[in-house]
Amino acid sequence: MKTGLNIAFATDDLKQVNQHFGSAKTFAIYTIHEDGWELAEVAEFGKLAEDGNEDKLATKIGLLAECAAVYCEAVGASAIRQLMAAGIQPVKVYRGSLIADLIEDLQNELRSGPSAWLIKAIARQSAPDANKVAQMEAEGWEE
Repeated sequence: MKTGLNIAFATDDLKQVNQHFGSAKTFAIYTIHEDGWELAEVAEFGKLAEDGNEDKLATKIGLLAECAAVYCEAVGASAIRQLMAAGIQPVKVYRGSLIADLIEDLQNELRSGPSAWLIKAIARQSAPDANKVAQMEAEGWEE
Protein backbone atom coordinates (compact mmCIF):
# COMPACT_ATOMS: atom_id res chain seq x y z
CA MET A 1 0.00 0.00 0.00
CA LYS A 2 1.64 3.22 -1.19
CA THR A 3 -0.41 5.71 0.76
CA GLY A 4 -1.93 5.39 4.18
CA LEU A 5 -5.53 4.99 5.21
CA ASN A 6 -7.18 7.68 7.29
CA ILE A 7 -8.94 6.22 10.31
CA ALA A 8 -10.92 8.26 12.85
CA PHE A 9 -11.31 7.50 16.56
CA ALA A 10 -14.03 9.02 18.78
CA THR A 11 -12.11 10.09 21.86
CA ASP A 12 -11.93 12.77 24.52
CA ASP A 13 -8.32 12.16 25.53
CA LEU A 14 -6.57 11.14 22.26
CA LYS A 15 -5.55 7.85 23.91
CA GLN A 16 -8.66 5.70 24.01
CA VAL A 17 -11.95 5.27 22.21
CA ASN A 18 -14.51 6.46 24.72
CA GLN A 19 -17.19 8.38 22.83
CA HIS A 20 -20.53 7.62 21.15
CA PHE A 21 -20.34 8.67 17.50
CA GLY A 22 -23.30 11.06 17.66
CA SER A 23 -22.16 12.89 20.78
CA ALA A 24 -18.40 12.68 20.25
CA LYS A 25 -16.66 15.94 21.05
CA THR A 26 -13.38 14.92 19.45
CA PHE A 27 -12.21 12.74 16.59
CA ALA A 28 -8.53 11.90 16.31
CA ILE A 29 -7.75 11.10 12.67
CA TYR A 30 -4.65 9.02 12.01
CA THR A 31 -3.02 8.09 8.72
CA ILE A 32 -2.05 4.45 9.03
CA HIS A 33 0.50 2.58 6.92
CA GLU A 34 1.68 -1.02 7.17
CA ASP A 35 4.83 0.12 8.93
CA GLY A 36 3.90 3.39 10.63
CA TRP A 37 1.25 5.97 11.46
CA GLU A 38 0.88 9.66 12.17
CA LEU A 39 -1.76 11.87 13.71
CA ALA A 40 -3.23 13.75 10.74
CA GLU A 41 -5.90 15.87 12.44
CA VAL A 42 -7.82 16.43 15.65
CA ALA A 43 -11.36 17.70 15.07
CA GLU A 44 -13.32 19.09 17.99
CA PHE A 45 -17.04 19.72 18.33
CA GLY A 46 -19.13 21.36 21.04
CA LYS A 47 -21.27 19.36 23.44
CA LEU A 48 -23.92 17.35 21.58
CA ALA A 49 -26.65 15.03 22.80
CA GLU A 50 -26.61 11.44 21.53
CA ASP A 51 -30.13 11.62 20.13
CA GLY A 52 -32.43 14.23 18.63
CA ASN A 53 -30.05 16.22 16.45
CA GLU A 54 -29.72 14.49 13.08
CA ASP A 55 -28.11 17.59 11.51
CA LYS A 56 -24.96 17.01 13.55
CA LEU A 57 -24.39 13.75 11.70
CA ALA A 58 -23.93 15.42 8.32
CA THR A 59 -21.28 17.75 9.75
CA LYS A 60 -19.36 14.90 11.34
CA ILE A 61 -19.64 12.63 8.33
CA GLY A 62 -18.47 15.48 6.11
CA LEU A 63 -15.42 15.92 8.30
CA LEU A 64 -14.67 12.19 8.05
CA ALA A 65 -15.15 12.03 4.27
CA GLU A 66 -11.51 11.06 3.68
CA CYS A 67 -11.59 8.34 6.35
CA ALA A 68 -11.93 4.64 5.63
CA ALA A 69 -13.42 3.96 9.08
CA VAL A 70 -14.45 5.53 12.35
CA TYR A 71 -13.99 3.70 15.65
CA CYS A 72 -16.44 4.54 18.43
CA GLU A 73 -17.97 2.96 21.52
CA ALA A 74 -21.49 3.16 20.09
CA VAL A 75 -23.24 4.39 16.96
CA GLY A 76 -26.92 4.70 16.13
CA ALA A 77 -28.72 3.09 13.20
CA SER A 78 -29.19 6.38 11.33
CA ALA A 79 -25.49 7.22 11.67
CA ILE A 80 -24.51 3.73 10.49
CA ARG A 81 -26.63 4.12 7.34
CA GLN A 82 -25.17 7.56 6.60
CA LEU A 83 -21.59 6.49 7.29
CA MET A 84 -21.91 3.43 5.06
CA ALA A 85 -23.48 5.54 2.29
CA ALA A 86 -20.44 7.85 2.51
CA GLY A 87 -18.08 4.88 2.25
CA ILE A 88 -16.98 5.07 5.91
CA GLN A 89 -16.97 1.84 7.91
CA PRO A 90 -18.30 2.30 11.47
CA VAL A 91 -16.45 0.09 13.95
CA LYS A 92 -17.82 -0.35 17.46
CA VAL A 93 -15.26 -1.20 20.13
CA TYR A 94 -15.30 -1.50 23.89
CA ARG A 95 -15.14 1.77 25.83
CA GLY A 96 -11.53 2.41 26.80
CA SER A 97 -9.97 0.50 23.89
CA LEU A 98 -6.54 2.04 23.39
CA ILE A 99 -6.06 3.80 20.06
CA ALA A 100 -2.45 2.61 19.84
CA ASP A 101 -3.60 -1.02 20.17
CA LEU A 102 -6.31 -0.55 17.52
CA ILE A 103 -3.78 1.01 15.14
CA GLU A 104 -1.39 -1.91 15.73
CA ASP A 105 -4.23 -4.35 14.98
CA LEU A 106 -4.98 -2.51 11.71
CA GLN A 107 -1.33 -2.57 10.72
CA ASN A 108 -1.14 -6.31 11.39
CA GLU A 109 -4.25 -6.81 9.29
CA LEU A 110 -2.77 -4.75 6.44
CA ARG A 111 0.37 -6.90 6.52
CA SER A 112 -1.34 -10.28 6.83
CA GLY A 113 -4.35 -9.79 4.58
CA PRO A 114 -7.07 -7.21 5.04
CA SER A 115 -10.70 -8.01 5.83
CA ALA A 116 -13.48 -7.28 3.32
CA TRP A 117 -14.19 -3.72 4.52
CA LEU A 118 -10.49 -2.88 4.51
CA ILE A 119 -10.06 -4.25 0.98
CA LYS A 120 -12.95 -2.02 -0.14
CA ALA A 121 -11.41 1.00 1.61
CA ILE A 122 -8.05 0.41 -0.08
CA ALA A 123 -9.75 0.01 -3.47
CA ARG A 124 -11.77 3.23 -2.96
CA GLN A 125 -8.64 5.13 -2.05
CA SER A 126 -6.67 3.90 -5.06
CA ALA A 127 -9.55 4.43 -7.55
CA PRO A 128 -9.25 7.60 -9.60
CA ASP A 129 -11.52 10.40 -8.47
CA ALA A 130 -13.69 11.37 -11.46
CA ASN A 131 -14.46 14.76 -9.89
CA LYS A 132 -10.75 15.50 -9.49
CA VAL A 133 -10.06 14.66 -13.14
CA ALA A 134 -12.96 16.87 -14.28
CA GLN A 135 -11.72 19.70 -12.06
CA MET A 136 -8.20 19.40 -13.47
CA GLU A 137 -9.56 19.45 -17.04
CA ALA A 138 -11.64 22.54 -16.25
CA GLU A 139 -8.48 24.26 -15.00
CA GLY A 140 -6.74 23.52 -18.31
CA TRP A 141 -4.62 20.62 -17.11
CA GLU A 142 -3.06 18.49 -19.85
CA GLU A 143 -0.86 15.41 -19.85
